[in-house]
This record gives sequence, C-alpha cells and structure tokens, in this order.
Amino acid sequence: MPGVEVHQRGRAALGVLLSFVGYGILARFVEREQFGVLLGLYGLLFAAFYALYQSKFTFRQLLVLALLFRLLFLLVEPALSNDFFRFVWDGRMLAAGFNPYLYLPVDFVQTHPAVIAEGELLVQGMGALNAGHYTVYPPLNQLGFWLSGWLFPKDLSGAVVTMRLLIVLADLGVVYIGARLLGLLKRPKRAIFLYALNPFVLLEFTGNLHWEGVMVFFLLLALYTLVKQKWLTSAIFWGLSISVKLIPLLFLPLLIPRLGWKKTIVFGSISLGILVLLFLPFLSEALIVNFGSSLELYFQNFEFNASIYYLLREAGYRLYGYNIISTLGKILPALVFLSVILLSWFTRKASIEKLPQLMLWAICIYYLLSTTIHPWYLGVPLMLSVFTRYRFMQAWSFLVILSYSAYGQAAYQERLWLVSLEYLGVLVFFLVEHFHWLKRPIPKENIRA
Repeated sequence: MPGVEVHQRGRAALGVLLSFVGYGILARFVEREQFGVLLGLYGLLFAAFYALYQSKFTFRQLLVLALLFRLLFLLVEPALSNDFFRFVWDGRMLAAGFNPYLYLPVDFVQTHPAVIAEGELLVQGMGALNAGHYTVYPPLNQLGFWLSGWLFPKDLSGAVVTMRLLIVLADLGVVYIGARLLGLLKRPKRAIFLYALNPFVLLEFTGNLHWEGVMVFFLLLALYTLVKQKWLTSAIFWGLSISVKLIPLLFLPLLIPRLGWKKTIVFGSISLGILVLLFLPFLSEALIVNFGSSLELYFQNFEFNASIYYLLREAGYRLYGYNIISTLGKILPALVFLSVILLSWFTRKASIEKLPQLMLWAICIYYLLSTTIHPWYLGVPLMLSVFTRYRFMQAWSFLVILSYSAYGQAAYQERLWLVSLEYLGVLVFFLVEHFHWLKRPIPKENIRA
C-alpha cells in the first residue's frame, strides 16, 4: 500500500537522521558523568537502530551507514572510558623498547620520566587503579597498541585514530564473515546488522576503543572455518582470538563432543600454541608472576555490575559481617568451569551448527557468576546471539547502559537498584522469548539480504 510504503520510508529516513545527529553528539559532547543525557541519547539511538534494521534498505546500504556512523567518532578521543590511556601507554612502552608486562606505569613514570611522551598525562588519565597494576592485555592486543605507539609516539590523537581504524576494520570483517556464516547456517544475512548497527557496538568499540570487537572478528573467523570443516585453520584463528582477549578459552570444552577428544586436544594445543608463540617476545618469570597477580586481583578484588555475585556478597555480609569476595573469587570460576563441562556433556548430540548457541549459554553462565561485568564484555554474547533465534542480548546491550549510573555520582558509586533493574529486565525478556520459541517454530524474518 502506498501509504504504508511512505510511512516506512519516512521512518527509515528519520532513523538515519537521528543516528547521525545522535552519534555526533555522543562522540563530541557527552561525558560519562552525564548519565541522564547518556541514557536518553542511547535510547534514541536504539529506536533509530530498530527503524533502520526494519527498513527496506539493502545489505550494502546498511553497511555504508554502519561505516559512516563509525567515522563520526574517528577524530575524537573517548569521553566515556579512560582505558585508552593504558592502551596508548603500553604501545609507547613497546615502541620505546620496554616490556609493558614488567613495569607499573605509576612507578615507571617516576624512574624514567623522559622515556614516555606525555607520561604523566597518560598515568593521570588511566587512573590510580589502572596505573598501579600490571597490564593484562594479551600479546596480539599489544601489537595493536604498539602500532599506534610506533606511528605516533608523541601524538595522543594520532594514536587514538590508529587504534580506532583497526577496530573499525575488524567490524567490517565481522559483517563480511558474519554474513557468510549466516548463509551457511541458512539464516538471513541481514541479521549481522543486529551487531554491526547496534549502538552498543558503536559506543563501546568504535567510541571507547575496547578491543573486544577485534577478538570477535577472529572468533567469528574460527567459527566460520569450523563450520566449513577446516578445523585446523579454525584452531589458528581461535588462538588469535585468545591472543586478543582470553575469553575464548572458555569455549574449548564445547568442542569435545563436536570434534572428539583427539581433535579437540590438537585444536586446543594449536590455539594455546599460538598464544604462547605470541607471548615469547615478552616471556620471563616476572611476566608470569605479574600477569598472574593481575588476573588474581581481577577475580578476587574487583566488582562491578554483577548479578548473582552481589546476592552472594550480601549473604556474606549478613552471615560473616564482611565482603567474602576473596572466597567467592575462587569458587565462582570453578563453578563456571564445571557448568561448561556439564553443558558440553548434556548437549553432546548437538551438531557443529549449534555451537554458537552453546557458546552463548556458556558465556552467559560465566557473566552471571562473575564479580565484574563491564559493558563492553557483552560484545561476544551479542555477536553469538546473531546466529541463534534468541534476541535477549539486544535487550541486555540496551539495559547495560544503566551501569554507567555509577559515574553519575559526585564520587564513584553503583546504584544497586539500577543494576537490579538491568538484570531483571534481561531475565524477563529471556523468559518470555524462551517460552515463545518453545511454543512456536522459527518464523521467517522480514528482511532483504
């Protein structure tokens, strides 16, 4: 009908306009302490995202829009996260010939004040907590940092642009490989834009320079080649993904029923071999100690935007009168490992095509039992959900913005009622969706591939 067609075009055009204006404002004028402004703008961008995804834009047109939205962030330093200061620091340390795994920034800037350009600025920018801990970023991640430090040893803006271009290239790779994988799984290729156009991805990866997007690219390559039955090639890409962020280690037990014990052992050995090989230039006893201590601190000291852990912490306060994070930090990872093993066993008859969904359940279990869930952690489950019938990760990628309320206070402080609202919303959405799929067959999506 002509009227409906005009309405659809108008809504799509409005979605494009709101996206350009919204991302332009978000990139240049919003600080993370302005929680109310951030929440309203994020909600507006999600509405525009939904309008674009439901529009009649072709695959190529949506890809162009996804790229143009990212370019709005290109020359702007992140305002919603200070992690990029550590990325630049590590890159300049490498470019100067120093091993970033062996030095604390807060100490190094005092003992070698002239080595790192803008050293005081970088240490101040990353914050006392970050500057007082050894880096935990794996070697392939460090390679990206090094490139920015090598190209721009004294130019902060140039270093930011370099890293951002790498992350944008990874996102384009996700669209390309993701569309091909969706085709193999006989799902609509357009669904990849549930990831590529999602405001969460643009904010946390392109905007805030978090490298989960690069990890997602290599993990997607690993899944694609695995479904193509090229498991040795897949093992290499899996290892590269781990070498950006360690999280894909979680999924290795799920391969046992799909590949068998022998192939899985070879697969895991190749993946871990890639990680070790990339670590070799940095390897020393001090690296192992420092890296291990930083990981231990992460599991047993840090807490942010958690769910089940906060309930257990409250129980600990009532029973023992103090925070039992040091105990839970040892127990919860063990429960996660056991849960993934059980998931692998009970789904042993599922085909390799079901692997993205099993990985989605595994990482959701891990996050629900974690002490720390920063918003950008959701990139992996969001990507995995694209290859399933489930869309609850879309809801979580929206609701996770509530965690930014911790920075809206005069001093950093989480608003636990908003954390509760976040997880309750995700739970309700998941339950409604899950029982819906139990009752009905998979519908055909209204798409144009």
